[in-house]
Amino acid sequence: MSLFARHPTTGSSKDGLGFARSLWRAVCSVSLFAGAAYAQSPTSIFDPAATPAHSAFGLSMLVLSITLAIFLIVGGLLLYALIRYRHRPEDSDREPAQIYGSNQIELSWTVIPILIVVMLFLTTTRVILGTQAIPKPDGAMDVTVIGHQYWWEYRYPKLGIVTANELHIPISDPAKPSPTYLTMSSADVSHSFWIPRLAGKTDLIPNRVNTMWIDPQQPGLYLGQCAQYCGTQHAKMLLRVYAQSPEDFAAWVNQQKKPAQQNFTGNAAAAEGQTVFMHNACINCHTVSGTAATGRFGPDLTHLASRDTIASGPIQNTPENLRKWIDDPNSMKPGSLMPAMHLNDHDLDVITAYLTQLH
Repeated sequence: MSLFARHPTTGSSKDGLGFARSLWRAVCSVSLFAGAAYAQSPTSIFDPAATPAHSAFGLSMLVLSITLAIFLIVGGLLLYALIRYRHRPEDSDREPAQIYGSNQIELSWTVIPILIVVMLFLTTTRVILGTQAIPKPDGAMDVTVIGHQYWWEYRYPKLGIVTANELHIPISDPAKPSPTYLTMSSADVSHSFWIPRLAGKTDLIPNRVNTMWIDPQQPGLYLGQCAQYCGTQHAKMLLRVYAQSPEDFAAWVNQQKKPAQQNFTGNAAAAEGQTVFMHNACINCHTVSGTAATGRFGPDLTHLASRDTIASGPIQNTPENLRKWIDDPNSMKPGSLMPAMHLNDHDLDVITAYLTQLH
């Protein structure tokens, strides 16, 4: 039966008009949702802040424009058929004329999609080559990113800095580009590094090195997420990128290069906490520069107190949260690989006092 033939015994004008109203409500709902997401989300791809993200945004808008046009054409034809050929009371019970095949239509819906796919393929290839094949500037910042279950390790090989979970980078001046190049790998399972406002996703794969670059021009905090399921706490393996002015970044670098605080004169609790920390299993997993703690399994704690969050982003770095985290990490982040230390209240208090002094 022809697509445009109306059936003599089924369907009604109410059916066609009801579908039209439902379709319109769906389009409006999607538009409102997209608008709200654009306005409120700190991880929106529609608010790019770096060159790779701008390229991805342009490609996304092209794809969305084409798919919107296809949707409107197909939806419009369907709506026209529902209304124009709806069942009417005066219609006879005679079956409408049957039309079989149309070379023109079949050729159109074969050739046009092929042309669209080829165009999108070529455009996507150009964007990929444009973001991956450009030469690396001399003033680029190098950062090694290592994904762990469930946290991020950042190493600055030229600066001699090792930190965790909160990535600090300088902003890039368009007149004198100074992007940050990230060399990525994984220590365990596959992860995916994604800050939507700065760049697309890049996978971190064991025994393989991938690279990407970002160049935010405005200072600020850019949020992201591990985009590859990596285990129980994948959803709480968050990303925080602090883009700073050259002066602020230089101040952060100078602070991070300093050894861990060792002088706790006037703070007996912190001094005792250091002793307790060094005599427990903490030093097997964590590093505190200038001390016997040289573990590499967990995050570097040399400047823990200077970070805004713990547990890779989801928990604010406060003394109360830190104490609870040390006591039982799984109560805050179920599935975390950090074991509960089972310390008494006194030892928990003094270790917390010590760690809160590691600026």
